[in-house]
Amino acid sequence: MADDTASTDKDDFPNIDEALAERIRGIDDEEGAQRANALRQGLSDYDLDDEDFGILELANDDPDAIVYLPALPVLAIVGRPNVGKSALVNRIIGRREAVVQDTPGVTRDRVNYKAEWANRQFTIVDTGGWEPDAKGINASVAAQAEIAIDLADAVLFVVDATVGATSTDEHVVRMLRATKKPVILVGNKVDDVHQESDAAALWSLGLGEPWAVSAVHGRGVADLLDHVLTILPEISTVAKEEVGGPRRVAILGKPNVGKSSLLNKTAGEERVVVNEMAGTTRDPVDEQIELGGKFWRFVDTAGIRRRVNLTQGADFYATLRTSAALEKAEVAVVVIDVSAPITVQDLKIVDLVLESGRALVLAYNKWDLLDDERRVYLEREIEQDLSHVAWAPRVNISAKTGRHLEKLVPALELALASWDTRIPTGKFNALLAELTQEHPHPVRGGKQPRILFGTQAASRPPTFVLFTTGFLDPQYRRFITRRLREIFGFEGSPINVNMRVREKRKR
Repeated sequence: MADDTASTDKDDFPNIDEALAERIRGIDDEEGAQRANALRQGLSDYDLDDEDFGILELANDDPDAIVYLPALPVLAIVGRPNVGKSALVNRIIGRREAVVQDTPGVTRDRVNYKAEWANRQFTIVDTGGWEPDAKGINASVAAQAEIAIDLADAVLFVVDATVGATSTDEHVVRMLRATKKPVILVGNKVDDVHQESDAAALWSLGLGEPWAVSAVHGRGVADLLDHVLTILPEISTVAKEEVGGPRRVAILGKPNVGKSSLLNKTAGEERVVVNEMAGTTRDPVDEQIELGGKFWRFVDTAGIRRRVNLTQGADFYATLRTSAALEKAEVAVVVIDVSAPITVQDLKIVDLVLESGRALVLAYNKWDLLDDERRVYLEREIEQDLSHVAWAPRVNISAKTGRHLEKLVPALELALASWDTRIPTGKFNALLAELTQEHPHPVRGGKQPRILFGTQAASRPPTFVLFTTGFLDPQYRRFITRRLREIFGFEGSPINVNMRVREKRKR
């Protein structure tokens, strides 16, 4: 989540002086480039790794350039219950993070972990056991596994070699073939050479050579990972951003807040079913709409329910599809029903958008139902509960009557422009120099961390990287984020401020 989602600690750091803000905004390209080059030269005295140099190469002073941090390839691990998927995940990531127990069904949700092998990084996804015709919560677990496969570049299909191929394994094979994803067959629990024949029997599944491993003891895992790297792309094909075409807008909110009514009104037709019964929409509805003289790709999503883990059946699938729709969007319109108090569920949906790094617009719907007394309470709720997204454009609308829908397009354009924004490296470092001079970082453990150099490594969302001599307090990073907003705007976009702590090179 972006650093600015927590308290901004305004009492500790006063608002920026407007004269200083104008001076930083007014730095010309030549002066900024000279300043940035001088600071960058100073980094030569510090130990930098290949990733550091890669980030520095991404620094681009073209304000119109859109730069993405490379999307790591995604490897999903699937199989029926209790074949050792989580144990294999722990072996690959090199730590005991996934819960392992000699009981089927311990893992239920999709869980992502960062992994590295042979100097290549990738994302590994642990899933629950897949079973055909599962009921209740087991059906939800199976659905999570299927979503993980859909969002992966390649799949490790794990089978218990000591048991052999079962009818459930054959069901999984049929499901995997339908996805047309690269599949690597893994025969687990091959603890010694005498059990190699058990793994060889898995040729019968028709997925090619089975890789014999022991997740618990590590046997064969290195060879497996060497093979995995030949299958995984350098940059993820599923997580890759699309550029061009209509901007993609996801409409999110809890059930029955008016998402479908909003889509129908903007489309000018009854595009989706609207009913007072909560949960009418199950599948994301994708519609190209002309609004404000531009074409947009709107996606109406299912309402995200309060307790996703316990939701079953079609509602559970709907919630998963909603999350996937958000990942493919560029900006999210979170619809909030103003006729009722803002709930924890509304806040969790906002946080979901922040975690995804998408631009954000808040649409307060059913404004026509608001009376004066409720309006006072609403403004108080917004100030208390949504202060962490005070930077998000706000539109007060009535999706049913069409009131103030014309304000939606300027809000979307503002949020997307902020999401695309790049700050020249020279101006960013000038801001950092002024900030550290005006408010130095507190001394911690007898040392005062210094910021050596800063750069915007990516946009969509704006991602800044600080090279420092020590760890910066979260409060200080929030201070930097707030200053960025005060000077450069970034209305409607989350901001990520990351650190890379580096030590001086030993002579």
